Amino acid sequence: MPQLYIRPIAFADSPQSEEGEAIRLGGGMVYASRFALIIRQYGKVISRQRFAAAELAQEMPHLPEEAQNQWQALQKGHPPLACGARTIRLDQPQVVGVLNVTPDSFSDGGAFLDDPEVANAHAAAMLEAGAAIIDVGGESTRPGAAAVWEGDELKRVVPAIRRLAAMGAAISSDTRRPAVMEAALEAGAHIINDVSALRHDPRSLEFAARAGVPVILMHAPGEGDDLHAGGAYGDVVLDVFDWLKARRDAAMAAGIARERIILDPGIGFGKSVADNLALLNALPLLHALGQPLMVGTSRKRMIGALSNEAPAHKRLGGSLALATKAMDAGIQLLRVHDVAETVQAVHVWRGLRDAALTDFRQLPEG
Repeated sequence: MPQLYIRPIAFADSPQSEEGEAIRLGGGMVYASRFALIIRQYGKVISRQRFAAAELAQEMPHLPEEAQNQWQALQKGHPPLACGARTIRLDQPQVVGVLNVTPDSFSDGGAFLDDPEVANAHAAAMLEAGAAIIDVGGESTRPGAAAVWEGDELKRVVPAIRRLAAMGAAISSDTRRPAVMEAALEAGAHIINDVSALRHDPRSLEFAARAGVPVILMHAPGEGDDLHAGGAYGDVVLDVFDWLKARRDAAMAAGIARERIILDPGIGFGKSVADNLALLNALPLLHALGQPLMVGTSRKRMIGALSNEAPAHKRLGGSLALATKAMDAGIQLLRVHDVAETVQAVHVWRGLRDAALTDFRQLPEG
């Protein structure tokens, strides 16, 4: 059966600049005015038509149900995330700060593992700088990283989460093990962030449904311990779209409420530099899945590959460039290491968007 995709391909600073002929993507601050209607069959694109927003809206009653679903999903606003005493709005970009309590993370492995005071200070600094959520991980998922024993992961993350909960932080637990998910939630976490999209353990889907908390499902081609394996794509953009759609539907079938599902394209996981660039350029398409979106590009290897192999701690410029790209695509959650710098970028980006919405001058009549 042919597969259909509606990809936004042109954007406006404000709806009034297109005299109302632009749609608001994902309930955020980005507006799309032109779209490509793509049909593929047997893995190959067989048709691509371009439409202005008004033209596509007029054509919609004559298109398949999937097109109508995606058209509505592109325009769908998302309710805020309730994280204990904190409410995270999803009508604007939010920064998710990374706290790795691992010995071998690619970026800051070991820095916050053995000294709780250092970890506390770092977490407090991220919150003070404006991080909406702190994402706590106890297992490195870099290429080639060894799997972590569940007991070690628990020892790493539970104390860190308890300390963050005492600070009043909104917390996500970056884990693929249901026992760690459960312990993290009991310690004060509010969100499950699973890089295996609840595939690593067959009990994860059931647990997440029972827990009733938001879940982040990330694309990764590999199964088992190596999430980077098997990254062969016919069309990386459309393949990732289909994969995320399937995981969204599997989560809903397991009893996870649709409004609690967040999707992540998994930049850097089983993808070449060319694959990552293609996905980043196509991020607006993912709003057609109808879910809030998170993107993590901070300090990723692709930045080094594009800048003389700069080491991880010297990739701030590239990280900010990619964060801005994600904001321009309407992404709701930015997972980053450099919180203060990214929050500043968000504030400036937000100022530009607000100005575009309020500073529109009509031509004089006559």
